[in-house]
Amino acid sequence: MSNIEKIKIYEKKEIRSIWDEKREEWYFSIVDIVQVLTEQEEYSKARKYWNKLKQRLNDEGSQLVTYCHQLKMQSPKDKKYYKTDVADIVGMLRIIQAIPSPKAEPFKIWLAQVGSERIEETIDPEITIDRALETYQKKGYSREWINQRLQAIQVRKELTDEWQSHGVEKGREYAILTDEITKAWSGMSTRQYKNFKGIKKESLRDNMSTLELALNMLAEATTAEMTKVHNPNGLRENQVVAKRGGKVAGDARKAIEADTGRKVITPQNANQLNSIITELIEDVAKKENNN
Repeated sequence: MSNIEKIKIYEKKEIRSIWDEKREEWYFSIVDIVQVLTEQEEYSKARKYWNKLKQRLNDEGSQLVTYCHQLKMQSPKDKKYYKTDVADIVGMLRIIQAIPSPKAEPFKIWLAQVGSERIEETIDPEITIDRALETYQKKGYSREWINQRLQAIQVRKELTDEWQSHGVEKGREYAILTDEITKAWSGMSTRQYKNFKGIKKESLRDNMSTLELALNMLAEATTAEMTKVHNPNGLRENQVVAKRGGKVAGDARKAIEADTGRKVITPQNANQLNSIITELIEDVAKKENNN
């Protein structure tokens, strides 16, 4: 297991977190969260609160505790590593819901809002597209990139529809085939690609440049078309098609690199790409002000 530890700060309080590379999940110290939400000054009191809460939830038959794990974390006091109760994001949100605290109330309101929006999107799927557009705009992406990203979502949907109708199971098998496509066109697995860009849980596509997105779309669209024509069935047969579909985009990538003398795949992630966009906007604004 490869873990990366981080310290999150919430209202000047440290919340320990750890990245589990095998599960590809962030895990957070439950007692640290409880200490913040219950406003306990002493760590020992927060730990006692969590133990009582955990027992009560077990007695009530709650499934919440099944989201909890134990991982070794560094103690802020003696700097030694001890087994610590941790939970992923889903588990943490469930725990926040179970704590009667004014500090937890904003999280609960947010969760209710998210649930309401999800129901609205189920009733009218077009809302999902509108919200995605609004989210990308707030993050600072260019309109050209956003349009291409939305097209990529459609291409991905067409591909997964083909997989579903050709005997591929959603979830793990989708991930395996996606990995085959990614390796064939980029030369890296999805996890290697993310590591190259310095991202963890974030969407890889949201951290691609326009050219990277275009080649990824070509790979997935080609795979979808080949799947329609060759009619593979099950994971193994679809893996063969996925590699061939990805190779088409891989050959295109190599041709572009040979012509330009520049690597297509960039280590830049969304933060860096957005900062470039911001700098360009600022430069244009300065030039207009000087004229």
